[in-house]
Amino acid sequence: MQLETVIFVQHAKSKGRVNIMPKVIGLTGGIATGKSTVSELLTAHGFKVVDADIASRKAVEKGTTGLAQIRDQFGKEAIQSNGEMDRKYVGELIFNQPEKRLELNAIVHPIVHDIMEKEKNEYLEQGYNVIMDIPLLYENELQDTVDEVWLVYTSESIQIDRLMERNDLSLEDAKSRVLSQISIDKKRRMADHVIDNRDTKLELKQNVEELLIEEGYIESESIDI
Repeated sequence: MQLETVIFVQHAKSKGRVNIMPKVIGLTGGIATGKSTVSELLTAHGFKVVDADIASRKAVEKGTTGLAQIRDQFGKEAIQSNGEMDRKYVGELIFNQPEKRLELNAIVHPIVHDIMEKEKNEYLEQGYNVIMDIPLLYENELQDTVDEVWLVYTSESIQIDRLMERNDLSLEDAKSRVLSQISIDKKRRMADHVIDNRDTKLELKQNVEELLIEEGYIESESIDI
């Protein structure tokens, strides 16, 4: 995505601006709400993003202790011939068996936590505001680990439509995936700030910039529309 913006980023090293100390912000949403796009926009505005999905992939990379534990727990079928985790097999296993999901989480979550904490602390030491990009922040009760929560919001019906188009899913499959998470409207009531993504990408970009201006991260004069 090309962003035609010139931004003066506020972090601990900046002078004469509203926000002095760097913040840790939890960015979340629901499936197919557009959280990845918001992460890209925030990165362009100078925030450092720590992505839970990326950390999860690192936790079970070929040759890691995490992957060895998964093989021990779920059998050799969980490992592909190239030595990498069979994500489709494991995904189907945990989707249909909640107890297996708990077993997987018990392996992966501590490793992911350590990866994300290390990355977060390195950015904070450098004076950056940090976005903790965590899709299941509320589901995993992690809201108290961040200074505030920003939610990317769209309606449940839009989630379903986007998911059907993006993943080529049936209406039934798309609904089941959306309903497996805490409802987006409940998350909206819990979040500190809501970023509306029910319309176009341009409007989403404007909504992100409005929030950053309101919270003192950027100045309106710094945006080249």
